[in-house]
Amino acid sequence: MIATKNTFDEVKKIFAEHLEKHGYRKTPERYAVLEEIYSRNDHFDAEELYVAIKTKRLPISRATVYNTLELLVTCDLVKKHQFFNNLAQYEKSYGYRQHDHLICTECHKVIEFCDPRIEQTDKMIGDLMQFNITGHSLMIFGKCKECNEKAIQS
Repeated sequence: MIATKNTFDEVKKIFAEHLEKHGYRKTPERYAVLEEIYSRNDHFDAEELYVAIKTKRLPISRATVYNTLELLVTCDLVKKHQFFNNLAQYEKSYGYRQHDHLICTECHKVIEFCDPRIEQTDKMIGDLMQFNITGHSLMIFGKCKECNEKAIQS
């Protein structure tokens, strides 16, 4: 879901406070990275993000994109995932519901899903093990529908 103006204003405020608290400069380039991320509805890597910003003819370096992503991860506005190999994938996280991921091992498509039974299982396991669960990450690997159909047709 693309961020509304109100959501983006909240995210921008949180980011500004984080930058100020940690002594980082509030630059237009950092806010351009934040805006690009919160205009998206997908998972992306740093290079895709860099290209998307450059396509809009905004002057920005790769280093700024990478460094800003890390700042956004540390203030919980962006989540970082390692779905394949060493390539980090990111997604916006503010105001975003808890969800899990199906990952196609053929085409590398990432499909988000939400199942409330997983939350119930978290609670049950937490109660059973006397463990205060604060979150979880679930990745299920396999072949997506399209890749299965291609394999059948081959």
